[in-house]
Amino acid sequence: MNKENLELIIIGGGPAGLSAGIYASRAGLKTLILERGILGGIAATTDLIENYPGFPEGMKGMELAERMKRQCERFGVQIKNGEVNSIAKEENGFVIKSSLADYRTKAVIIATGSSPKRLNIPGEAELFGRGVSYCATCDGPLFKNQDIAVIGCGNSGLQEGLFLLNFVKSITFIEFLPYITADNILQERLKGENRVKFLLNHNPLSINGKNRVESITVMDRGTNEKKIISVSGIFIYVGLIPNSQIFKDIVHLDKNGFIHTNEELETSVPGIFAAGDVRAKRYRQVVIACSEGAIAAMNAYHYIKG
Repeated sequence: MNKENLELIIIGGGPAGLSAGIYASRAGLKTLILERGILGGIAATTDLIENYPGFPEGMKGMELAERMKRQCERFGVQIKNGEVNSIAKEENGFVIKSSLADYRTKAVIIATGSSPKRLNIPGEAELFGRGVSYCATCDGPLFKNQDIAVIGCGNSGLQEGLFLLNFVKSITFIEFLPYITADNILQERLKGENRVKFLLNHNPLSINGKNRVESITVMDRGTNEKKIISVSGIFIYVGLIPNSQIFKDIVHLDKNGFIHTNEELETSVPGIFAAGDVRAKRYRQVVIACSEGAIAAMNAYHYIKG
């Protein structure tokens, strides 16, 4: 058992977790952030974040995450790269078992965020990393002067599509719904772009190719007509699933796996809080995750101090 006497452990180093770390450490709590992947979460993989206050020209997701990290470390937060395996309640707090060590803490903030939802169609898993991607910033430059498809016409799909246009020859946007759900400002930026085509009310059926993506088969939901579109890359933005599986026997989740909290961001277990995209709510934005991280940290402070 790690003998370090921690007051707060934050599981997850995305915007919610980093914001919680800033507020907790400034309040004087001995705080550790455990992040299994890259700091900043999905936000760090976004090419340009334009709706975070204070940056009128927008900011690259990775840079925003790096600034949050430096701010945390400035106030004394420990940040470690490790995966949490379990949480157990004990008399004076919690025991967290991780890939690094076992820790004791008085309170916990779960800020594990979410992951891209899969289409679960033939070829998707088999061709992942060979033309199938969920991250335009990571993989966009690999498709220079090639034809690609973007699945999903929400904010993420169009935002990442705009970034991909810096490299690719053309984009076919494929949307299950009969309309585009992205903000008007993103739609306006694509108007008149002759390298873009929209297939609305279409359902992806399979991703095709032997060693790499060669095409995608879709079906018109109105006519049931099937089409094969030749592309060498497919970027998928069809929603998110919460990273909450390891907590399902500890705190109450909704039917989709998101963590239930009250307005104070308390879960069903006193001393465990949740913030960010892992929490059950309507809107998921970086600025909202940051505010929730702050609220969770302040309430964790009052819980710890009694």
